[in-house]
Amino acid sequence: MERKGRFSQWLRRPRSGTGGDADTGAGAAGAREDLLLAAAAAGFPLAPAAYPSGYGCSCDRIGCPTPARHPVSFAWQTQATTDPEKVRQWLRAQPEANFITATGIAHDVLDVPADAGRLALERLGEAGVEVGPVATSSADLQQSRMLFFTATRGTPEDEDEWWPCELDCHPETMDEHPGLRWHCRASYVLVPPARLPGDGRVAWLLGPERPLPDPLTLLETLTDACARFAGSEQEHHTAAWPMGN
Repeated sequence: MERKGRFSQWLRRPRSGTGGDADTGAGAAGAREDLLLAAAAAGFPLAPAAYPSGYGCSCDRIGCPTPARHPVSFAWQTQATTDPEKVRQWLRAQPEANFITATGIAHDVLDVPADAGRLALERLGEAGVEVGPVATSSADLQQSRMLFFTATRGTPEDEDEWWPCELDCHPETMDEHPGLRWHCRASYVLVPPARLPGDGRVAWLLGPERPLPDPLTLLETLTDACARFAGSEQEHHTAAWPMGN
């Protein structure tokens, strides 16, 4: 309850244009740090990620296919931590950095097109199903996504039950589960707040203080919602980088 109260207070802090310290660079940086520390306090392992630079990415990769959406280091899986002091050190060293959260350790993420996510939220609410943290990722109209944070399936005893994060990255999976990706072992997502090229943002819709639901309680509704919008959605093929195996 204390964590929930603290996160709610952070969300109510003044934002740009509302007056107060948030109208200054220091105030905005402080609010951003608070939100990242809230994610770490919720048990989400964090690691530094690239950020927008001009029209591209802060990394030195020419023609980066996932600008501002990937970890800085190939060692991100071992770097990822919930240690607040380490997160503060990274922020001091690179104030503009985005952050990723490594999935399959403390949580998984069900990643769907934004339209499908909004429909699923409505249906889940009507059914009285508890939804955990939810983030929105708005890059452009064809790449807007909604991220549903869930408990992790970890390493099931039956290896056949493992559902890899590459689900739906390949055409043969589209008929069965159109538009949905399950980020688990060896994957990651950007954690709010994050900036994308242009005016894109990753932001919390429902904060990380919420309990993590079992992913299977959301899966059918999310899959059905994705199927409804499959005909109008242009599939987003940007692969996570760098990916582990």
